[in-house]
Amino acid sequence: QVQLVESGGGLVQPGGSLRLSCAASGSLFSITTMRWYRQAPKNERELVALITRGGITNYADSVKGRFTISRDNAKNWVYLQMNNLKPEDTAVYYCAVDTSTGDYWGQGTQVTVSS
Repeated sequence: QVQLVESGGGLVQPGGSLRLSCAASGSLFSITTMRWYRQAPKNERELVALITRGGITNYADSVKGRFTISRDNAKNWVYLQMNNLKPEDTAVYYCAVDTSTGDYWGQGTQVTVSS
């Protein structure tokens, strides 16, 4: 079992920045890939970014050049630095991890980009 807790969401103006954090606890030895997803109202959940245990990253086209995913394997945290935020980035952001026993999800943190 892995428990995930996200933090760092909030209200920000267009062009601003936020840094999301996700703390993992539990059976940490089995965590491989860590991911950030988001879901806006009336939209399907979409993958925003992922990072493998070895540090390989991948991003959705809509966030490339603006968002950066990173992880601290010693602390089992994953981060999402979000710069130049746009109103269309407004969503609930979820972290998720892949493990040998399945995928685990956090409860989500709201990000609202509005003037």
